Amino acid sequence: MSGMQDLREVLAVDRVSVSFAGHSVLRDVDFKLHAGEFCGLIGANGSGKTTLLRTILGFQKAAGGGVRINGQSGLGSLGYVPQKIMLDAYLPLRGRDMVALGLDGHRLGLPMPSKKRRASVDEMLEAVDAEHFADRRIGELSGGQQQRILIAHALIRRPRLLLLDEPLANLDIGSVASIVTLLRRLSIEQGITILLSAHDMNPLLPVMDSIVYLAHGRAVSGPADEVVRSKVLTQLYGYHIDVIRVHGRVLVIAADSADEIRAAREREPAHAVQVP
Repeated sequence: MSGMQDLREVLAVDRVSVSFAGHSVLRDVDFKLHAGEFCGLIGANGSGKTTLLRTILGFQKAAGGGVRINGQSGLGSLGYVPQKIMLDAYLPLRGRDMVALGLDGHRLGLPMPSKKRRASVDEMLEAVDAEHFADRRIGELSGGQQQRILIAHALIRRPRLLLLDEPLANLDIGSVASIVTLLRRLSIEQGITILLSAHDMNPLLPVMDSIVYLAHGRAVSGPADEVVRSKVLTQLYGYHIDVIRVHGRVLVIAADSADEIRAAREREPAHAVQVP
């Protein structure tokens, strides 16, 4: 993880609240991200992560508060990788075609081929290390390869802010590590601000500058080592939470579960547990 050098505000979520049918989904969520910052949006399923991303995108209207991107209301310079895209293996669309759609897929009619367009696509494919499979049908690619193509698709118009909704879900361990490393490199090399949602923070711990932790529609934000603490998360959840660090991973669990884990660890041979 590298420290931020550019303090320009790219995203400001200002006390955002969202309700569905009278039920509060988000309550006074408040945080800011700066240029080149890599932020993990962490929370369990149903905690409001996708709703928050949809609100930032303008797909969901806030009941209170607001969102500014690059100091202005509205979408601004923004890229987005959605949570689920179903891709037919027989769809006659190559990886490079999907990336090119990020340039002009919103326009009516067939795009006109040009050297400039192809050069832009080739440059972005190289940036995400996808050149060697770019001419294969996108539905035939592995999950990790598809994610690289979707990231290139989202970045080809050079946004300053990239939102990713659970991009690590259903990927194998190797693909998770390579996608996280790729995103960190892109944020450094291109100065992109990244907000990535996930239910597991552990793959992001080595690279993220900050964390927005969601629980029951409320959020706490800041550096991970300041946020992911028992006292802070107990206040967020409204009941006692233990933070356990074991084998280089962080476990956030309710107190009863923590007691069970401690008892199990005490029953293990001494050499079996290594706590950093």
